[in-house]
Amino acid sequence: MTDGVTGRYAGLRAAVIGTGLIGGSVLLRLAEAGLDVAGWDPDPATRERARGRGVVAPATMEQVVAGRDVVFLCGPLPTLPHTLARVAELTAPGCVLTDVGSTKVEVAEAADRLGLADRFVPGHPMAGAESAGLTAASSTLLAGAAWVLCPAPGAATDAFRWLTGLLVELFGARVVPMSAPAHDSVAALASHVPHLLAGALAGAAQRAPLRDAVLALAAGSFSDGTRVAGTPAERTANMLLGNRDRVLHELGEVRAFLDGLAAALRADDAPALIARYAEARAARSALLERRFVGQAREFPAGGDHDAEVSWLRGLGDAGGHLTGCQVGPEAVSYTARLPLAD
Repeated sequence: MTDGVTGRYAGLRAAVIGTGLIGGSVLLRLAEAGLDVAGWDPDPATRERARGRGVVAPATMEQVVAGRDVVFLCGPLPTLPHTLARVAELTAPGCVLTDVGSTKVEVAEAADRLGLADRFVPGHPMAGAESAGLTAASSTLLAGAAWVLCPAPGAATDAFRWLTGLLVELFGARVVPMSAPAHDSVAALASHVPHLLAGALAGAAQRAPLRDAVLALAAGSFSDGTRVAGTPAERTANMLLGNRDRVLHELGEVRAFLDGLAAALRADDAPALIARYAEARAARSALLERRFVGQAREFPAGGDHDAEVSWLRGLGDAGGHLTGCQVGPEAVSYTARLPLAD
């Protein structure tokens, strides 16, 4: 991650709509990098806090997005389709639009209906905190984050390439290219179901007859397992409802594994318990000990980009990410990293 902007991003004008935890962190990082950036939030007090942190925060959305090259949509999930339509009306056709929502299918479908697929790139930085609001935002919150972007063939690929380079340069992002449905399926198990499990564990402790004694003995396993239960309830509900079918499916898979553990426990079957925990431990070890190998690919700069998008989506599905994107007159070059097999 660099301190400033160079090359094709020098002189970039950016806007951020919605300046809570993630939007505020995007805003602060872009300002820190020296970009001409402005933020807007529907809450006047939040806009005032942004000004107090040295960021331009005009009173209206129209003022914020006028003449911008890129707009980040960072409001609550249910508001994104409407906000996308409004921002599209207020910006030039060449302005790249992206979002940071934790589900992607709904907003991607909205962009298709609005005829914005050529300049809207669905996005989701995989970072956050249990705190909320601009007061919790930080210019470093998203540094080095895995940042999902959803590429599409045709003119949309140009916006994807441009945005990939920007996120790598300014945030040090590990850009993970995926289709919107693949993202929502993967995020259900990687992010959304953990919120359900954390809520269930913390909620059971809250209802326990000896709650205070439970909390007195709670160590790392309880604290780690319930961390995201501290997330604002409305934000969690929006995320779960926005990906309901996939979350319920993956919750069924988790429940089946848990039922197997419970069955082994009831049967006093130590070998079965050990086997299931060995399986679980393998996933945990793979998470902590992942090793990657570099890869480079080049594609024609023009054309329909089908082969390029197919490779990009396959990279994300395989657990890989992009570390760079360079666009020349004749070709586009990607550098990437793929996980080594266990």
